[in-house]
Amino acid sequence: MRKALVALALTGVALLGTATPALAHNVLISSDPANGSSVAAGPAKISLTFDQYVQGADVNQIAVTGPGGGQWAEGPISVVNNVISAPLRPLGPAGKYTVGYRVLSADGHPVTGELTFTLTTAGTGTPATVDAAKSPGSSSQAASTPSSGVPIWVWIAGAVVLLAIGLTVALRSGGGAAEEKK
Repeated sequence: MRKALVALALTGVALLGTATPALAHNVLISSDPANGSSVAAGPAKISLTFDQYVQGADVNQIAVTGPGGGQWAEGPISVVNNVISAPLRPLGPAGKYTVGYRVLSADGHPVTGELTFTLTTAGTGTPATVDAAKSPGSSSQAASTPSSGVPIWVWIAGAVVLLAIGLTVALRSGGGAAEEKK
């Protein structure tokens, strides 16, 4: 009985120890332009880098809102491993631009956030139309480089296998000890 409890405890520790990394949500670690930075010329695209890969799904979004409320992100969103980016229209008025994002985390949960940058010299661009700002990024996402992260179902399947092995060992070692006493 004691061996069975030890085997079960070890199996539990193994399950918890291996499943923990899969439960963490993505965290934004950098952006281009950087959060809070000032730029003289508008960038051609916004790039967001996360600590883990981002799933290449149609739900990933990047929106860039300018000083007058206009939308400046336009075109398909691309996902390559842990970097998501969106092309920008040439920026217009000088002032603060807000970048909002929603990505599908490595663990399958959505992660949202926002950052800002300031355009110090006015550009000549005009904001996107409502239809252009809502365009999905599915075309480039399907062609993006495959992610190297491990999907959550693999962790779950591994946990089930470890549990089955632990129970098998526990039952076999516990049953043999009972027969020896007879």
